[in-house]
Amino acid sequence: MRFKDRVAIITAAASGIGRATAEIISREGGTVIAVDNNAARLDAAVGAILDAGGSAHAIPADALDEGQVNGLVAEVAKRFGRIDVLVNAVGGSTIIADPAATTEALTLAEWQALLHFNLTGTFLFTHAVIPVMRRQGSGKIVNLASIAGRGLSEASSSAYATAKGGIVAFTKKLSMELGPHGINVNAIAPATTLTERIRPRWEQRPPEARARDLERTPLRRMGEAADQARVIAFLASADADFVTGLTIDVTGGL
Repeated sequence: MRFKDRVAIITAAASGIGRATAEIISREGGTVIAVDNNAARLDAAVGAILDAGGSAHAIPADALDEGQVNGLVAEVAKRFGRIDVLVNAVGGSTIIADPAATTEALTLAEWQALLHFNLTGTFLFTHAVIPVMRRQGSGKIVNLASIAGRGLSEASSSAYATAKGGIVAFTKKLSMELGPHGINVNAIAPATTLTERIRPRWEQRPPEARARDLERTPLRRMGEAADQARVIAFLASADADFVTGLTIDVTGGL
């Protein structure tokens, strides 16, 4: 039970990688504070955790709203007395019409939207939990980057790549700031992961394109949300007590 007596805030917890992470941490004894802006899906996700015997609390909130984030973190710290884990799972490339748009095709509005969506929530939640974790002298922060941030995604725009590259840099810099306070900061960089949002787009691609994707992946399959969540759970646990500043590529060897 790696997360016994641990309190974990997980954003974007209603679906995808966030939900899969919440399920693992709750199954291993943690108390999950599940955050999402979709209240109905969030209730369903938390209901499934409770039905499985886990501990979870749904708090609908907009991770991009400073007031809501600060209020949520203050409420959690007051109610539970501690925050041991923060998983920043808000992000994605599909909020613009063409997630693979070239730089020439991108509009300024799309550029700004992708940077805001992928960076702001991570900053706000991290900024809010740092004082709590500093007082404790411990904490684990795990961010979601992407192989796009390594410049390795043909299917992503330069705006998304820039945003996720920012997550990699933020993770490294933050680890240097917070390491002396006993706080570990790491990230994962997934390749294409067949979440509820991504799977339909992948399945609509021509068979030859899907076959090419599989051929480029040494493990010869696409990633699932649970593949990413298991690595997040490792980084959030005591198993990774001497790991910080690292971004792990979770790509099937791509």
